[in-house]
Amino acid sequence: MSTLLQVNNLKKSYTGDVIFENLSLSISQKQKIAVIGRNGAGKSTLFKIIIGQLEADSGTVQIHDGTYIGYLSQHGEAFNQQETVLEFLLRSTNKEEWKCSKVAGEFQIKGDMLHKKIGSFAGGYQMRIKLIELLLHEPNLLLLDEPTNFLDLSTLLLLEQFLQTYTGSFLLISHDREFLKRTCKQTLEIDRGKAVYYPQSIEPYLAHKAQQLELAKRHNKKIQKEQRHLQDFVDRFRAKASKASAAQSKLKQIKKLKTIEISIPAGASRIVIPTIVQKPGTALDIRDLTIGYDTKEIAKDITFDIDRGQHIAIVGNNGQGKTTLLKTIAGELPELNGTFKWGRNIKIGYYAQHVPLMLKAKDQVLTYLQSMANKDVTEESILKMAGNFLFKDHDLKKSVSVLSGGEKARLCLAGLLLQKNHVLLLDEPSNHLDFETVEALGEGLRNSTATIIFISHNRTFVNEVADGVVIVENGKVRRSHHDYEHYVSQLKNQLDIVDLTAEVPQTIVHGKEERKLIYAELKIQKNKLEKFEKELEKLNKTKKRLHGWFELHPTEYSAPRVKEMGEVTERTLEIEDEWFDIHEKINELNTKLEESQKK
Repeated sequence: MSTLLQVNNLKKSYTGDVIFENLSLSISQKQKIAVIGRNGAGKSTLFKIIIGQLEADSGTVQIHDGTYIGYLSQHGEAFNQQETVLEFLLRSTNKEEWKCSKVAGEFQIKGDMLHKKIGSFAGGYQMRIKLIELLLHEPNLLLLDEPTNFLDLSTLLLLEQFLQTYTGSFLLISHDREFLKRTCKQTLEIDRGKAVYYPQSIEPYLAHKAQQLELAKRHNKKIQKEQRHLQDFVDRFRAKASKASAAQSKLKQIKKLKTIEISIPAGASRIVIPTIVQKPGTALDIRDLTIGYDTKEIAKDITFDIDRGQHIAIVGNNGQGKTTLLKTIAGELPELNGTFKWGRNIKIGYYAQHVPLMLKAKDQVLTYLQSMANKDVTEESILKMAGNFLFKDHDLKKSVSVLSGGEKARLCLAGLLLQKNHVLLLDEPSNHLDFETVEALGEGLRNSTATIIFISHNRTFVNEVADGVVIVENGKVRRSHHDYEHYVSQLKNQLDIVDLTAEVPQTIVHGKEERKLIYAELKIQKNKLEKFEKELEKLNKTKKRLHGWFELHPTEYSAPRVKEMGEVTERTLEIEDEWFDIHEKINELNTKLEESQKK
């Protein structure tokens, strides 16, 4: 494979802090590389140096002949909002109309949509238009810097499908492990100023890294034990003339024994959210609610309730009203009609993208967190929370005025989690976090006793946290009693997306190749079984919760809960039937495998 790009011994510093040094890498044709690393490691900086937006302090970037780079970030030049989609694509790319229409069609922008003004589209569709424009320039190397931030799930799934079939190379920065896992075949980690390349996808890389960490720990333990043994000898005999030379020899041996430096491994941080004592009952009761702005109605006839301790994901495409719903129940927007009511004595915490703008410039990181923390949260817990959101020793005295936008967002989120709120309303909390911190936050929220209502397009995060889903689409808001994976599956069907990661070639083969296919099919069926078992577990929890409510209120009739119980029971029966069918398939495949092994 011919080389597209070479980076040699790059060094870059900001205000005296070295971002990376002696960083080198080489990109060839048909490489699909996940770029990972903690916030501030230099991932975006590397991209900007490659395209010439920033200058390196030293080192070179060599773009080979025949390489055309396409760069996409969540920030970019504004459109002319008055242009139609087709006018913009024709002007910007100089391609024929049929070509523009063909590529736009791959992202579900077709027919009359091509002749609508760009300003009439929501953010998710505007990102699709940027992608279409970029691809019409026919780059063979894409640099994608957090393209999934603020994307709705439909656009993310279309982008994922495109990248799976893309014949060029790309480097992709993302904090969504599921997205990286489904699109990338190699991994590049920017870590402590160096680029670490691994020729497999992110899951094998993280497993390899964990194995290397364990080996390093064993090595260090062995070295430290030997150092202690030698030091004991030195301490005991250095004063004796007859043993002085031997003691000096042992000291030299101690100096030669080196431990391996261990950095914080991926997934190592653990975010512990202070425990909330929750009373049983309803956290939020919504009846015939209409939401919107002034006289502009976004959605109406909204009726559902959420019990205390539930974790609910609000899902739907951009522009449908997810944030409007969250702002309304947070009290930031007045309801247009109907009612919503929080349970008694409930303390609510709200996080949204505008919240960091409300920070006081003179506040310091540590003093802000101390002021936000509940009075019974310990200083140790505050410092741990700061560290988990990447505020280390020297960062604690920084004033808010010098923090970046991402740092301010992380600070607000950390402060919110220390407050011991009964309810957390979170709008895209995973933005500005690297994927290790996203997953640590997901695990922390999953284990939290707080009621959580949140918006996120990060599938790994939603799967980790949500035990229920509220769908916002076409002016309606409804509570779904399927899980999030079912919602994703339905959306893929609507978009005609084929899951290429789960396909098994239907060819007639024998021997070793036949067994490979059987193993692959077995893996798919077992994954399906595992998903069904997880959904059954969530449904059983919902049943238990509903039964508990009925027992506490034997004389009270609740139409939403009766309806919910019916839907949960119906879905449970569906899954049990599918679970049985999959078990039959697994038994058949195991029989085939045994027969193949006997041949």
